[in-house]
Amino acid sequence: MELTVTFQDVLKARKALEGRIIHTPLIQSTNLSKEVGSDVWFKMESLQKTGSFKVRGALNKLDSLTEEELAKGVITASAGNHAQGLAYASSLKNVSAQIIVPMTTPETKKQGIKRLGGDLVVHGNSYDEAEEYALHLAEETGRVFVNAFEDDYIIAGQGTSALEAFLAEPDFDAVVVPAGGGGLLCGVALVAKAVNPDIKVIGVQTHASPPWYYSFKAGELVPVEYSASLAEGLHGGITKANLDLALKIVDDIILVEEEKVAEAMVWMAKEHHYMIEGSGAVGIAALRDGILPELKGKKVLTFITGSNVDFDKLTKLSKHVE
Repeated sequence: MELTVTFQDVLKARKALEGRIIHTPLIQSTNLSKEVGSDVWFKMESLQKTGSFKVRGALNKLDSLTEEELAKGVITASAGNHAQGLAYASSLKNVSAQIIVPMTTPETKKQGIKRLGGDLVVHGNSYDEAEEYALHLAEETGRVFVNAFEDDYIIAGQGTSALEAFLAEPDFDAVVVPAGGGGLLCGVALVAKAVNPDIKVIGVQTHASPPWYYSFKAGELVPVEYSASLAEGLHGGITKANLDLALKIVDDIILVEEEKVAEAMVWMAKEHHYMIEGSGAVGIAALRDGILPELKGKKVLTFITGSNVDFDKLTKLSKHVE
């Protein structure tokens, strides 16, 4: 498939979502700015409904479905945050939502899916295995499969987060974006390049799940090896459609080490008193690690994408990091 989403679609999504999502805070981090020598701002999507930006895309996608499609129900595969977003969006529209998650999904996300009314099914050791099973069930049951990232409506919905940020602070020089499937990455890039084509858009993954990094450099999908990651929300493969779109509007992809992600999660809890998950901390990790020297002296936006981290995990990390 080919993605055809445009900046205008993001504008439409912003209008449609009004009143149903939280206009999340955009905060300047004086502590991180001082440490890294850049003017760093956080878009706090960790404070969004369901604890992640994903509800934006889920609501925008459900708005696009027909009454007949909604009556059949929806199904998705997710590492957790898209699942919660879709469960919440479905509950608002009184639509049945079946959610397939891999075994690696944190308990807090699984509980959130159930609490929001999603029909939770745990299957497979990775996102890719969960997705394969979800596609099989969709065919079997007639439910509409809602892709977490390879979808014009999902991307437009996620892009509304960047639109809010740029309306508040229009003069960012660079945007550092956690890159999972690419829904947020592509949505943010669409907005950034519409505001100013010279804004640098940089995606971040961990070495444990690096498909964006190697595929972006090669200009085509290449197979990679995966290992366990603190940023489980960024784990899994990407699609050709998202890659093709990103190659037009994203400037670079970088990788961070797991240890740096752990340090960033603990840093955020200590310095700003926010609990954030590993997926939402990779931008902070990249900036603190000094792997973006070209951003020195620049005004930088990064997205804190989620807060759905198990408290016990964060406690253990804080002891390990110290």
